[in-house]
Amino acid sequence: MNIKSLLLGSAAALAAVSGAHAADAIVAAEPEPMEYVRVCDAFGKGYFYIPGSETCLKIGGYVRFEVQWNDLDGDDNWNARTRGLVNFETKSDTEYGALGSYIAFRTWAENDYQNAANSGGGNAVEIDEAYITVGGFKAGYSYNLWDVGLSGETDNLGSNRLNTVGYTYKAESFSAAVFVDELTKLYGSGSGLDTYADNDGIGLEGQISGTFGPISATLLGGYDFHQDEGSIRAIVSGQIGPGVLSVAGLWTSGPNAYYDVSEWTVAAEYAAKLNDKFTITPGVQYWDSLDYIGGDWDGGRDQWKAGVTLDYKITEGLTSKASVQYTDADGTDSVWSGFVRLQRSF
Repeated sequence: MNIKSLLLGSAAALAAVSGAHAADAIVAAEPEPMEYVRVCDAFGKGYFYIPGSETCLKIGGYVRFEVQWNDLDGDDNWNARTRGLVNFETKSDTEYGALGSYIAFRTWAENDYQNAANSGGGNAVEIDEAYITVGGFKAGYSYNLWDVGLSGETDNLGSNRLNTVGYTYKAESFSAAVFVDELTKLYGSGSGLDTYADNDGIGLEGQISGTFGPISATLLGGYDFHQDEGSIRAIVSGQIGPGVLSVAGLWTSGPNAYYDVSEWTVAAEYAAKLNDKFTITPGVQYWDSLDYIGGDWDGGRDQWKAGVTLDYKITEGLTSKASVQYTDADGTDSVWSGFVRLQRSF
């Protein structure tokens, strides 16, 4: 066999092998199906399914810029303040009802060091709220029932963030709630009583609410077992003309974690919605018996406050607010105060 014959035979063999492989079909592996984010409309607007699960997630928050001012001590005092908050809310269906969770983080920056220090430190990040809900049950760190007061900036009717567990029942025009709270501080800062340094305070708060045509009413009570004192508050609101008139009354047996500003107080406001963008809310509040002396309220000093708040919706997601207030308390100088705020919510 010469070289030529060998080369021709090798070429024929290679051609036969190549032809046999060419007859087999080339099959490419199919890519994994891509799972796009799906809208979840079972719990309202803004939710979407977390990929790979049946849990719905909603992300929101705001950025707020505010300039505050007052004439305390006869000076023109002002302070710029910026706050940011972001929250995450989840919902899913279970055999026990809707299972939810909510967590919000916020931070703020202030040019005035003293005000920043008094409010917990500028530029710090803190948990605003973090809680779990299932059906009507709720457990975690959140604003309590007292946080829902009047809509304006004039009133002071109680609010706390605390660790709490409780249940809320809701019907078409009626609701009732009861919560057990861990109390770690008094409501205000001027009572002179101890502020639960050992974190051993327990409180109980309950609320009933109802809607009767254009009228809505809420009765709320709280008892502080550490101080052995309690507070009770009622709010009634109704549609009158272009706005909503709201009246509130509050009484407390003694300084406690739910309220300690005065023995009793009354407040009123009228939130007039002039159009889809502009609301003006004048308000007034009166406090009687500001001092707690020798285990009892002293009726020697009282206080009143009046002001107006303007809310304007600039565009979708962007609002502005301006407030001017006048406060007059016995034994102290009267004070003008207010702020201008710009807020982008998402």
